[in-house]
Amino acid sequence: MDFFAKYKKIILAIVFLAVVFILGYLLYTFFFRTLEEEPAPSQPVSTTTPGSLPTAETGPGQVVSTGETGILPEGGEGEIASEKALGGITRTVELSQTEAMAATLAGDGSNLQYYSQADGRFYKIDKDGQITTLADKVFHSVESVKWSPDKDKAILEYPDGANILYNFSTNKQITLPTHWKDFDFSPDSSQIVMKSVGLDPDNRWLAITNEDGSKTRAIEEIGEKDETVYPSWSPNNQVIAMYTEGVDFDRQEVFFVGLNEENFKSTIIEGRGFQPQWSPEGDKLLYSVYSSDNDLKPMLWLVGAQGDSIGAGRKSLGLETWADKCAFASDTDLYCAVPRDLETGSGLFPELAANTPDRLYKIDTATGLKKLVAIPDGDYNMSDLIISADGRYLYFTDKTTQRLNKINLK
Repeated sequence: MDFFAKYKKIILAIVFLAVVFILGYLLYTFFFRTLEEEPAPSQPVSTTTPGSLPTAETGPGQVVSTGETGILPEGGEGEIASEKALGGITRTVELSQTEAMAATLAGDGSNLQYYSQADGRFYKIDKDGQITTLADKVFHSVESVKWSPDKDKAILEYPDGANILYNFSTNKQITLPTHWKDFDFSPDSSQIVMKSVGLDPDNRWLAITNEDGSKTRAIEEIGEKDETVYPSWSPNNQVIAMYTEGVDFDRQEVFFVGLNEENFKSTIIEGRGFQPQWSPEGDKLLYSVYSSDNDLKPMLWLVGAQGDSIGAGRKSLGLETWADKCAFASDTDLYCAVPRDLETGSGLFPELAANTPDRLYKIDTATGLKKLVAIPDGDYNMSDLIISADGRYLYFTDKTTQRLNKINLK
């Protein structure tokens, strides 16, 4: 008899006991032990009285950091718009229900004036959106409007080249030659500077005329430089125009033209696409240019532009936007609409930013300091910025809807 046969019963008994032990251990591990270790749910303490709902206990909540600027996370839900510009989301009020073209601050410093392409009329609108007609006359299909500083007159240009000057205080209309273009008024609104562009390059001039079109005088020959001549009468009455000449790929030289062949200094600008705007005192020039140094995006600059200070203190303001998206509230306070983001080449092709929402910045032109003052509570592409005389309101036209809007600055 071999060993297995001799101890068969003993071996089977040992195997049976081992299997029973293993099965028992597995059952304990996966069932009884799990139940023992799982904590019993705590019984809620009732804070109710019969027939009432449980009261809410104080919980940890969720704290959302808004940063040092106080700006809520952009695009998030539950954003609360401030009633005035404090650096964050700001309530923006739509004033006009129709398209408003060439909006400007009225002579009273409070109301606005604009042209409606919908019906060809000029209107006046106040800060509350109350509208009245500025004139009974209808002007169909006006292409552009240039207001005089006193806001009593405007030069209207039409697609067919026709030009008229209309006086809203006297209701008189004067027809101007069709070969005149790019108008600007003198500070006292009594004279006009423009380009007189004949078919022959030898008959193209920068010229001035009285508001009624009389006593026209040629100032400087333009020739074939039409695109680089900028009629722009300075508020201090010293300069009537500027023109540029290229220095190299990125730089240009700006020359200033006076009424009496003055020998003004010139200044160098770092870029192309020159777009100028005078400060209220005419002592400084705000301008935007684009260059290869910043991916052909527009950049704001400021430079001295009066007498011996021409070219002095030139500095970049560090904001990528165009000069025509800015407005001076004073000689030192400047407001600019700055696109949230710009594509490469936007300076060369502004249409790339046509649907880009803007933020509002305030710049101290004396120090160059800038700060974000408002994020409009909508995707507004801001143009034609206007500051009320008391500095309380900022008005702008939304490029998408062409309607007037208002932001409370104070």
